[in-house]
Amino acid sequence: AKRLQDRVGHEVVAQMGGYSGASRSRRSLASWHAPAGDADSAMLWDLPTVRDRCSDLLRNSPVAGGAINTTVTRVVGSGLSLMSMIDNELLGLDDDQADAWQQDVERKFNGWWESTDCDITRTSTGYGLQDLTLRGELERGDCFAVLTEAPFARGPVRLAIQLIEGDRCCNRDRTPDRPGLVAGVVSDENGAPRAYQFASGHPDRRHASAPRLTWREVPAFGSRTGSRTVLHVFRRLRVGQTRGVPFLAPVIEPLKQLERYTEAELMAAVVSGMFTVFIKSEAPASIAPSALTASAPQPAAGGWNNTLGNGLVVELGQNEDISTANPGRPNAQFDPFVLAIIRQIGLVLEIPYEVLIKHYSSSFSASRAALLDAWAAFKTRRARLAEQFCQPIYEAWLDEAVAVGYVRAPGYFSDPMRRRAWRGAEWIGDGPGAIDPLKDVNAAGARVDMHVSTLESESIALDGVRLRRKLKQRARELRLMERLGIPSAAPRPAAAAPGQPAPDDDDRDDDDTENESGGRRL
Repeated sequence: AKRLQDRVGHEVVAQMGGYSGASRSRRSLASWHAPAGDADSAMLWDLPTVRDRCSDLLRNSPVAGGAINTTVTRVVGSGLSLMSMIDNELLGLDDDQADAWQQDVERKFNGWWESTDCDITRTSTGYGLQDLTLRGELERGDCFAVLTEAPFARGPVRLAIQLIEGDRCCNRDRTPDRPGLVAGVVSDENGAPRAYQFASGHPDRRHASAPRLTWREVPAFGSRTGSRTVLHVFRRLRVGQTRGVPFLAPVIEPLKQLERYTEAELMAAVVSGMFTVFIKSEAPASIAPSALTASAPQPAAGGWNNTLGNGLVVELGQNEDISTANPGRPNAQFDPFVLAIIRQIGLVLEIPYEVLIKHYSSSFSASRAALLDAWAAFKTRRARLAEQFCQPIYEAWLDEAVAVGYVRAPGYFSDPMRRRAWRGAEWIGDGPGAIDPLKDVNAAGARVDMHVSTLESESIALDGVRLRRKLKQRARELRLMERLGIPSAAPRPAAAAPGQPAPDDDDRDDDDTENESGGRRL
């Protein structure tokens, strides 16, 4: 009776909730014990192992390396460029004055940003630092940039950037975490960072010549200016999360298993291509077990030296026969199975498998949808990189440039609103590209004609270059062509009116069709 009572009570408690996924009585869920805890509890204990495995996958797994390389190329590409966007109405400037100030600041900033003087190691430009920062965040979970003063500075602005790998941010002398100090981050009672503790080298370096590790604590904000001195670039996924998680962390196991499966299939195909002939003989064995791999004996006249070769014709001895084996390699199911796994991996990484493996074999509409879906994720990462890395560096540069008189900005330090107005900027990168450029150009013209977009916006969306720069270059080209007596190019077909099909749009869904001359056109 007691046993029956306990069983009934257990079933009542197990069925109190409304979610079947939380049931403890179902056979399929009875052995599922999900760990509980806050963001740091679920992440920090496994973080070193996850980092090392993600780095190993990046080095040895084509799919993992391709995922990170594709993300970095699409997000950063040739680099995110500064486009100053000051609030000229608040600052009391007309359009011409604002344009002149913005061009001057962009020219001065790019002179520093596009040189190696912005890097404390003097090896990368600002665009190279963008690439390295994003790559470090994806591989190791986060990346740090310390804004410091360069001893080699040659201009009025002495600012320099020191990138620090996420592994080097750890507790001094590897002491355990405690309230206010978690994984090298010193925080206040509200969880805001106050300082970061950095080791002088990687905590797990193994070469014998490495000196003993030392630690230094760098304040997160300047004591006088209140501006950030340490930039922590990572993606925050949960409230209270202190450190970042590597990009490949959710798909480590499927990536590793896929790598093993690919290697096994490759080896099986190689072996099946080598060992395809077997000798059946009633005579005593005359070949040592290692004869096929050892140095082959010299053949007798017209005989066989017991080795395999291409197009080999041999004369068998008495009571000898040859049979072939068919191992079924290459495996016909290899490609569909691999693609099915890659689809799941791409789903987690927000990269459609067409983009992940660079395989656009479906229709125009499906390929374009895959690119647009991936581009949404790439734009989000680009915006976060600009917010956490590019914009704070520009603001630190502008602070120093105004302070030393290199840039004139009245009211910059006296009024926080004016300071924010002077700091306004956007960071422009490479465009998403196009599968059918003519269709995209016609759509851009229709948006401009409907006054829902501007030429400046369409120019930036196309290739990240401002319209003013293109118009100036085009004017120079037209003047040169006129001076040399070269006629201008013939006008292009006009874009279709809004709501009307493009002149070349024959309602076919993007299939490759053959023209009269036998060529292929999209």
